Amino acid sequence: MRRETQNILLILLGGALLKISFNGDYLRYVKPAHQPWVIAGGAIMVLLGVVAIGRDLLAARRSAAPAEPHAHEGHQHPARSAWLLMVPVLAVFLVAPPALGSDSVTRTQGRTPQSSALRDAQLFPALPEQAVVPLPVSEFVTRAGWDSSGSLNGRTVSLSGFVARDGADVLLARLVIGCCAADANPVTVRLLGPGTEGLEPDAWIEVTGVVVPGTTTRETNYTPDLTLASVRPVPAPKDPYEY
Repeated sequence: MRRETQNILLILLGGALLKISFNGDYLRYVKPAHQPWVIAGGAIMVLLGVVAIGRDLLAARRSAAPAEPHAHEGHQHPARSAWLLMVPVLAVFLVAPPALGSDSVTRTQGRTPQSSALRDAQLFPALPEQAVVPLPVSEFVTRAGWDSSGSLNGRTVSLSGFVARDGADVLLARLVIGCCAADANPVTVRLLGPGTEGLEPDAWIEVTGVVVPGTTTRETNYTPDLTLASVRPVPAPKDPYEY
């Protein structure tokens, strides 16, 4: 690859990182806490590319000869295939890839995440005393599988996520990431009762309902059943993952 191509590719890639950092698309790939590192990486790449181009221009002026070199002298042919490397970079500028969705859920066996706040299966904070308790899907699944006190039993909860289908089952799903989208782990809830008809995969919904005790087991891939009380569509959140 020629130096000119390398430098332009470096600037474009750095610019793409800066773009997704400022418009929020970086949340499709990494956690919010990583934004400063993405910005720093993009800025450094742009700076290196600009410095390299400036240095090459100065060197070319100093070494310029009166006579133009022959086109084939030294066999310096442009590496046309190298320009193809810019296609995925330009794609980030024009069309950002979507966040992971229902396809990731159906291809990955669901399992209960054990976040740093809920690693001790015997220690769960009391749920607030209100008619409908909003919970992250990951906490709901963890409580349903590991809270021996049964704090969810008989309580109406509110969950939001996207729709996934596993055969005839309709699932509410979220993807939990520890660092970036590469380590995304799906957590799912099986929806029971009326209201699931016509739900399309990847559609975002908010549901309320009551857990079916004893359904979060190894045999069900740690997917608890939720008896629905209501279902309504909601816009996809800016940050689609849980942590």
